[in-house]
Amino acid sequence: MPKPTFSLDWLLVFVPISLAVDLLTHQPVLVFLTSCLAIIPLAGLIGRATEQLAERSGPTVGGLLNATFGNVTELIIGILLVRAGEFEVVKASLIGSIIGNLLLVLGASYFTGGLRHRAHGQRFDGRAARAHSTGLLLAVAGMVMPAVVYLTPPSESASQRESISLLVALVLMVLYGLSLIGTLARNGNGRAVVGVTGQRAGLDAPAWSATRAVLVLLASAVLVGLESELLVGSLEPTISALHLPHVFVGMFVIAFVGNVAEHASAVVFALRNKMDIAIEIAFSSSAQIALLVAPLLVFLSLLAPQPMDFIFIPIEVVAVTLSTLIVSVIAMDGRSNWLEGAQLLGVYAILAVSTLFAST
Repeated sequence: MPKPTFSLDWLLVFVPISLAVDLLTHQPVLVFLTSCLAIIPLAGLIGRATEQLAERSGPTVGGLLNATFGNVTELIIGILLVRAGEFEVVKASLIGSIIGNLLLVLGASYFTGGLRHRAHGQRFDGRAARAHSTGLLLAVAGMVMPAVVYLTPPSESASQRESISLLVALVLMVLYGLSLIGTLARNGNGRAVVGVTGQRAGLDAPAWSATRAVLVLLASAVLVGLESELLVGSLEPTISALHLPHVFVGMFVIAFVGNVAEHASAVVFALRNKMDIAIEIAFSSSAQIALLVAPLLVFLSLLAPQPMDFIFIPIEVVAVTLSTLIVSVIAMDGRSNWLEGAQLLGVYAILAVSTLFAST
């Protein structure tokens, strides 16, 4: 059976277009839009190259590769945003990545798969879904608790905020390391498994040579860095020109750009009635953002002129908490249908509209 992939490689044309727009027009809105479109296929190429290397490496090394490169696009964009001092946007993009995976990716998977298989419905391993939900709830709790502490009078001082942020980030990274060890230990028997970031290790024979995969991975990462520089450099002028809230741009534009190509394969798996893999993609990627990417950015920000704290604003706390709880409840029964998918997509739309009209 052919490998289910979702390719947006035709969008690679926007890589030279974005560079030309930046050099010739100096129109920040056009630079922002074209760089966003260019990052989408590059993120997909990173995911495919990582998958090819993982398929050649066996479950243990493949899991480590997926854990390392699974969300490298979000990490590159986040690092450049931190360097530019765009803390509000980078924190919003972290929340947006989580709710995008849970509501948009999983909702689209439920909806499209449910429509195609509506006669009999779709089933998946409810116990595995509950285990994913529990892990993600714990991760999200670690992300939102510093905000709860800070919002509870009396407010913490700047030094206390930094201390809380670093300690919570450290705990989350330790938990990620332990979960990775547990995953690799369970998968060490050589069976075909789904990697910790939702990529498939060992499900198909690799189509690329190792050399090609490494070159594609490196070239794509470099180009993502270049396009992210354009995106970050044009961010503030674009926000000012379009009168958009920073939080909305982070949660529903930048987060979407980093996720759409890589995780659209979840929809393809749902159409092929492989809901277990679609669930794995959504939950594992969300957990990696919460347990690894977010705390890592907190530590990397110590190298910036001003460190980034781990304090999220109320609308972000509410959005990620509601999303996690809703998906956890829906996934409990081990069944999915198109109506549940439409409901998840509806919640995502409600959050987007609410955030759009929130004050900057």
